[in-house]
Amino acid sequence: MSDYRVGIGVDAHALEAGVPLVLGGVELESARGLAGHSDGDVIAHALIDALLGAAGLGDIGSMFPADDQRWRGASSLDLLARAYESVRLLGFELVNVDAVLVGEEPRIAPHRGEMRARLARSLEVDEDLVAVRATTTDGLGFTGRGEGLAAHAVALIRR
Repeated sequence: MSDYRVGIGVDAHALEAGVPLVLGGVELESARGLAGHSDGDVIAHALIDALLGAAGLGDIGSMFPADDQRWRGASSLDLLARAYESVRLLGFELVNVDAVLVGEEPRIAPHRGEMRARLARSLEVDEDLVAVRATTTDGLGFTGRGEGLAAHAVALIRR
């Protein structure tokens, strides 16, 4: 009998001038990027938390502490691969993941395919198991004012 588990992840980072903007493992052209200990990729970070939560492995901060210099500037795709490896070591496999970027900009539709491909490659799964979407807050809150970006994700795993 299969054991299904669901996890939810949420991440947010401030936008900062002169920092590369990386979303879903893709560097987008932008004057501002996401401030963070790693590359600040909120989509990958939310996916990490969703996977870790589903497996009962804590959160991104416990696996990759911000005070650990090994992770300074790290690729979030690498962190995602490491987190999923920990999930697989418990005998779980991915059923699917779904991530939603929250912000007024950038528009990710032109980059969605590449994001899905890079995230799937990092997880070593087929692209059809990875969904990436976006929404706005109609100008409300910190994402609406363009101060930062957030992402929500859900992961379904089974043993």
